[in-house]
Amino acid sequence: MYWIAFGDIHESTGLLEVIPGMSEAEGIIITGDITNRGSREAVRRVIDAVAAINPRILAQPGNMDTDTVQAYLKEQDMDIHLRIRELSPGLSLMGVGMSTPTPFGTPSEVPEETITAWLNKTHRLAGDDNQLIAVIHEPPYDTKVDVLGNGQHVGSPGVREFIERVQPVLVLTGHIHESKAVDMIGNTPIINPGMLAGGGYVRINFDGTTVTAELLGIS
Repeated sequence: MYWIAFGDIHESTGLLEVIPGMSEAEGIIITGDITNRGSREAVRRVIDAVAAINPRILAQPGNMDTDTVQAYLKEQDMDIHLRIRELSPGLSLMGVGMSTPTPFGTPSEVPEETITAWLNKTHRLAGDDNQLIAVIHEPPYDTKVDVLGNGQHVGSPGVREFIERVQPVLVLTGHIHESKAVDMIGNTPIINPGMLAGGGYVRINFDGTTVTAELLGIS
């Protein structure tokens, strides 16, 4: 079985129909930034476009999404922010959306300490029985997935410490559009597929025992 994951949609849905295997996937995972400071209508348009291909959606807000976006995801029972969802027997997913402060004053920014507290609180809900995929919109500091175009690392030290300590089987992140990349922290692969408009997405495979993931692109 497999899932398709992507993020940083920013209301640009034109490439959805050409992502291979979308309709056959067990589900679609959206890592954040569904809209651009979006309204209920904006998030509904994006979710409807995804659901037209595959209605099994799990999603969370990024820093560019509003409280209205999060409320809509909750209404649709597809939200993963601060929640644990079972993907399959033996495999769970946890979500932490939003981001630490940016220079742009985006709608859903919280202090570093809040992100760290959310990670720990949500992880405690997971238990120890299942393997865990973590979907964290804010990338970990000092990695290939948190680098601006000028070479500056802008990710979260708290996210990095959480990954080092917990070692999920996979971390999906986003937020930094130009850092489309794969990196490792310990034994944990970290994948940032970049903006959906850039063609990046992740295929997550699970054979009942082992999780593997690939960063893929639409050419």
